[in-house]
Amino acid sequence: MANLTAKELSALEDQLNMEKLLIKKYKMVSSMAVDQEVKTKCEQVAAKHQEHFNRLMSHLN
Repeated sequence: MANLTAKELSALEDQLNMEKLLIKKYKMVSSMAVDQEVKTKCEQVAAKHQEHFNRLMSHLN
């Protein structure tokens, strides 16, 4: 992996924080949802953002 610049690292950190926030929000909505379809969709969206987070983290390894 090529070394990342300070600007790239900052952007990566911002994106990681955004993904964590989205995961947390969709999990919260899922836990509060009464409708099973809404609950399932929110869980799927949270999982997708977890994948994004993991992929971004792989750039730091």
